[in-house]
Amino acid sequence: MSIDIDTNSGFCFGVTRAIQAAESELQKGALCCLGDIVHNGQEVKRLELLGLQTIDYDDLRTLPAHSRVLLRAHGEPPSTYWIAQQRGIEIIDATCPVVKKLQDRIRACYEQHRNDEALPPQIIIYGQPGHAEVIGLQGQTNNTAIVIESIDQLDRIDFTRPIYLFSQTTKSVEGFQALVDEIKSAISNQQSAIVPEVHDTICRNVANRVAQLQDFARANDLVIFVGGAKSSNARVLYKNCVEVNPNTIFISSPEEITHSLIHSFTHSSADLKVGICGATSTPRWLMKQVRDKLTNL
Repeated sequence: MSIDIDTNSGFCFGVTRAIQAAESELQKGALCCLGDIVHNGQEVKRLELLGLQTIDYDDLRTLPAHSRVLLRAHGEPPSTYWIAQQRGIEIIDATCPVVKKLQDRIRACYEQHRNDEALPPQIIIYGQPGHAEVIGLQGQTNNTAIVIESIDQLDRIDFTRPIYLFSQTTKSVEGFQALVDEIKSAISNQQSAIVPEVHDTICRNVANRVAQLQDFARANDLVIFVGGAKSSNARVLYKNCVEVNPNTIFISSPEEITHSLIHSFTHSSADLKVGICGATSTPRWLMKQVRDKLTNL
């Protein structure tokens, strides 16, 4: 058996930056993080052992003054900053620069068109409802933006009103383009004069991983995908692996690797090639632990 770890898998830039900020700030004293710093339970536990306390919005409203709170890479709505200011809480802002730029663009669009009473505008966000990043994006529009996850939800749009389309940074390029095409088709069918304003705000560092990951999956007999159970990015990338290699296993920790699990995917080849990969929220140290567990087996 040969075992290879995908060199392109692991934390994206934004997550790496947030983790480094947490580690640095923990050296200065007590630190809270609003929500899981990353959608990977193993990494969250590692940082909690270093002293990081994960809190929710209810906790934020009851923290004593001068508490220090880290905002993760996903970003937050303006209301979070307002609450922190009112309570005298120090914010360590680790919002990914790509997400921060998107927030600024959506807020500028909202401020520019919010008073267009003749034809009230619609800011559309292609994203996952309830996702931390999307909540932050909606907040830039005073929660008036319409979130659409698929073309099946186009009935939420009024095609006779101006349309300003943005995307969650981690959505697929193909899915976004399909949505754009369907919107233009719907406008044409209604013979509307509206020309949608399309902003492709997908992070290419994340989007490019799909092709790289599928090349890696094709090159191996068995693929072990390591990802957090809460990570939407992990679920999407795992499906991308399965598309090109059905012999792909999803796990969240090395403890899930067993003899029976591996044997169920092995074949008669004398040289079994096993590839280990993960999501943008999967730490490399965790993939290395999976490799070590395989080696021991």
